[in-house]
Amino acid sequence: MAKKKKDADEGPAKERVVCRNRRARHLFEIVDSIEAGIVLTGTEVKSLRGGTASLEDAFARIENGELWVHKLEIPEYAMGNIMNHPVKRPRKLLLHRREIEKFARGSEQRGFTLIPLQLYFKKGRAKLELGLAKGKKTHDKRESIKTKDAKREISRVMSNRRKGRF
Repeated sequence: MAKKKKDADEGPAKERVVCRNRRARHLFEIVDSIEAGIVLTGTEVKSLRGGTASLEDAFARIENGELWVHKLEIPEYAMGNIMNHPVKRPRKLLLHRREIEKFARGSEQRGFTLIPLQLYFKKGRAKLELGLAKGKKTHDKRESIKTKDAKREISRVMSNRRKGRF
């Protein structure tokens, strides 16, 4: 008896994260975020499935009503030939026009920018989580580090208390 093939609509959407921009959450305050599709070539997809990419210096920009991500580094596919892709080429993001207009209004404000937060596969398609972000000042960064340390200390003490080690 043959197994039934599951429909794409059944069950939770499985996401496989390729890379995260952890530094972005430290340097920026994320105001809003959105999921966007990304236009890729075949060797770029194969390289991403290998789990290698870097969002370190990447940013997004709206040009002529289209959203483009710049400096997103996807290394060359090892098994590729001379037709391999350029590593840091601009790549088009796929969003509805009203979503692009919404983010365009936000990014035009002083101090706001569009930065990629994570790159992942969802139902076999490459997706990029894009955030509308405002840069943090030095004292804001210190404050977030203090609160993170305080939460870690509280959880450590509570864990020891539950285990009976006061």
